[in-house]
Amino acid sequence: MKNPALKIFWLLVAAGGAWAYATLALHQGGHLNSSYILIAALCTYAIGYRFYSKWIAARVLMLDDRRATPCEAHDDGRDFCRTHKWIVFGHHFAAISGPGPLVGPVLAAQFGYLPGTLWILIGVALGGAVQDFVILFCSIRRDGKSLGQMVKEELNTPAGAIALIAILAIMVILLAVLALVVVKALADSPWGIVTVGATIPIAMLMGGYLRFWRVGKVLEASALGAALLLLAVWAGKLVFQSPELSKHFRVPAMSLAEIIIAYGLAASVLPVWLLLAPRDYLSTFMKLGTIFALACGIFLLLPDLAMPPVTRFIDGSGPVVAGKIFPFCFITIACGAVSGFHSLIASGTTPKLITRESYVRQIGYGAMCLESLVAIMALIAACTLHPGVYFSMNIPGDSAATVTRVTSLGFPITQDQMSALAKEVGETTLFGRTGGAATLAVGMAQIFSRVLNGRWLDLWYHFAIMFEALFILTTLDAGTRVGRYILQDFLGALAKPLGDTRNISANVLASALIVCGWGYFLIQGVRDPLGGINSLWPLFGIANQMLAGIALCLATTIILKMQLAPRAGSSSGRPVLALVTLVPLMWLLAATMTAGVQKIFHSDPRIGFLAQARALDAALPDLQSTLAAAQTAAKTEAAAATEKALHANRATHFNQLLDAVIAGAFLLLVGAIVLLSLREWLVLLARHKPAVLRETPPVWLPAAGGAEQSSLRSATAAALAFALLRELSGEARMDRVRHEEIAQCACHSIDGATAQGQSPAANRAAEQRRYLDMTKQRFDGVTRCC
Repeated sequence: MKNPALKIFWLLVAAGGAWAYATLALHQGGHLNSSYILIAALCTYAIGYRFYSKWIAARVLMLDDRRATPCEAHDDGRDFCRTHKWIVFGHHFAAISGPGPLVGPVLAAQFGYLPGTLWILIGVALGGAVQDFVILFCSIRRDGKSLGQMVKEELNTPAGAIALIAILAIMVILLAVLALVVVKALADSPWGIVTVGATIPIAMLMGGYLRFWRVGKVLEASALGAALLLLAVWAGKLVFQSPELSKHFRVPAMSLAEIIIAYGLAASVLPVWLLLAPRDYLSTFMKLGTIFALACGIFLLLPDLAMPPVTRFIDGSGPVVAGKIFPFCFITIACGAVSGFHSLIASGTTPKLITRESYVRQIGYGAMCLESLVAIMALIAACTLHPGVYFSMNIPGDSAATVTRVTSLGFPITQDQMSALAKEVGETTLFGRTGGAATLAVGMAQIFSRVLNGRWLDLWYHFAIMFEALFILTTLDAGTRVGRYILQDFLGALAKPLGDTRNISANVLASALIVCGWGYFLIQGVRDPLGGINSLWPLFGIANQMLAGIALCLATTIILKMQLAPRAGSSSGRPVLALVTLVPLMWLLAATMTAGVQKIFHSDPRIGFLAQARALDAALPDLQSTLAAAQTAAKTEAAAATEKALHANRATHFNQLLDAVIAGAFLLLVGAIVLLSLREWLVLLARHKPAVLRETPPVWLPAAGGAEQSSLRSATAAALAFALLRELSGEARMDRVRHEEIAQCACHSIDGATAQGQSPAANRAAEQRRYLDMTKQRFDGVTRCC
């Protein structure tokens, strides 16, 4: 950096970040403005991207723009397609930004704003963004191969099989947790039920519109769908205000869970064009628009943080997530700092679109930094709430007991305050809304309302609920379908017809098995007296970061091989450079293993699965004696209630043992991958095995030029934004397929109008076929993250 002005600029950025971090850490008394978190975040991202990621690109990965990327070598206009780097950036960000970075920071806010902020920022700069960057690079060098394929080739076949099992297990836990978040947000909420329920017929209307009326015009259909969603929010208000209608749309948690399970099965087997594809389009555009609006609202208002920097619950007594700050803060916030699920996206569609290796840094590292900013905004939205409100919403139990408990924790709150807030947002109650979604919705609604001088708090709240539920359900749809594909791969090895994805019976069977898997854990979470989230979210965090551990094992192996492989003009590189992925791997292993062991063996029943099972065992004799006494005294109602409690005790006892087994299985899976990787590293370092990279043979471009210009003028930015919308919607892909077919068929006219000898109906049928092919291919792999 020879320019003195640039040196001064980056010194100022570093000083500004240090000042913000010091203020966050040392502030005592009074409310702190959220601007300090935003300054610390932006300075961290700027320095991490400008210096650390650039050093990794140049010294560790040695990106080379002369080497053709998969889309340059195999451009077919379908799977492999040359795409502008900013469009790929938007596409990648839309794929990796799921509900996880919104929900996790909200739950972790119980520890205070400081621990979550530090983990999100440091974790992403040194871990999460590095993982995405390196895995994306590795996939590009291997023709866009998936994570499981790369693990199998660079480590060995058993490691690849373990990776596939881990992905399937993570899918099941992920879908159960996300479904539970929706249940907790919508249970006994007529307004929410109407608004979110309306998204299903709206999506099916869009599906018919795109399939039969305006074939493939996704942007048109999405604009129509978004308008109908806003009307659905208003219609929900009308239902809520009507006592008669409100009574019919108040669905209890268990019934809602059963409805979501049935919906998940139907969505998995229905044609993708009817429900999944239109919901995905709606989800993508609503998600990007709402996140952008939330960012603008926070930057405009710069609200004060009502939550203290560190709460007393770092000792493990937290009412939202049981357990000490280490490891549970780092497990609760997964997707906003380090997400193993991103490695599936980074080795999926994205590597098949990038035109130059140098863009991997911008897309892999940069998009993860942007998702981290989403997590920071969620943390700010949660921490700007009154702590009494936050804890009252996230503690299961009745209102009076909750108020007493929250007040005793040092955050005074009254039932009248909670009732007034519930009335303002259009709910009958806000007590016991565990799961984080409702808490985030209140925080978002207050920010949006303040931007508009305090208006429409209830509409904003239910808009936020609809926004969260929409793309959670979309992830549920797509995730169930992906899980079905993975399961059919396994079943196909046992019986070939079961692996046929075009066989309706095989599809229904595999879908039913996947839905039963996550549906079981969903029902378990609904029945859990601790609220479900306390048990299932840590399991999800462990599973997600276990997958990150697998990805980092692969990344470390590949970097070691790159450094140890013989090069022209030199013997080898510097194996110590593998520390860029080994260090975050060691931290993740420490947190994941500790959390897994504590969730199994901790003596506190609120934390340990086995301890809770023992507590339930201890309570069993009293329940049995109470039941016997009630039956002897012919007290029918008391006997029925006790029998129900006895049944719940036995079911919960079994669930705790099952959870312990699952957590143990996760630990064994990641332990096996780590041991296999460690053996590989030692053999490589000892030179007992040649460092052989399984890269695709390089194809060299004629010149290093051809890279796109970095500058973005307003007109160019607008054009790229529109192009991104067309790419996300699939319209651009349809155009490419159409032009390719026209070029290959001389009987078509050049503009795609009526072909010689073909009727308009035949051309319309061809257009419908292209749209159906596009929608099917869109959901063949992992397309959405957690």
